[in-house]
Order: sequence, then C-alpha cells, then structure tokens
Amino acid sequence: MHQQKLAVESGYWPLYRFNPKLESEGKNPFQLDSHDPKIALQDYIYTEGRYRMLQRSNPEAAKLLLDQARQAVARRWQQYKKMAAT
Repeated sequence: MHQQKLAVESGYWPLYRFNPKLESEGKNPFQLDSHDPKIALQDYIYTEGRYRMLQRSNPEAAKLLLDQARQAVARRWQQYKKMAAT
C-alpha cells in the first residue's frame, strides 16, 4: 500500500470518480478525490526498481524521461481540476 500512496501523493495516479447519475441532477459527474500533489514525482518514481535501474544505467535518459513525466502529470492534473470545477 505504500507505493500506491506515494503514486497518489505525487499526482502520478490521481483518484477520481465518474457518476453519470449526477448529470441528471444538474451536478458535475466527475469528482476529483485526490488533493494537489504533496510530494515530488521523483520521490515516488525512484522508489520503483524499474526507474532506479534506468537512473543507474542511463542517468541522462532518466532525467529527460522524468522531466517529460513531470510535464505530463502537471498537464493531466490541471485538466482533471478543470473537469472537476465545471
């Protein structure tokens, strides 16, 4: 459960629900259950062996991929927040 908690707290794995019945009540069917990320993405990523191995074997590629992942997480997080606000 520790890894799952880190994934959620880093924003890598946001928790949300979609209830289509709410739409018929005039409410937003998309509910974002996660809060803003509490920890840096690398604090989750590098607890995983697959990412640590990449960092050890090819640090430049690992840094590039981490930067891309940060951007993707930030974009997705902003999109989910917009969806939850409407």
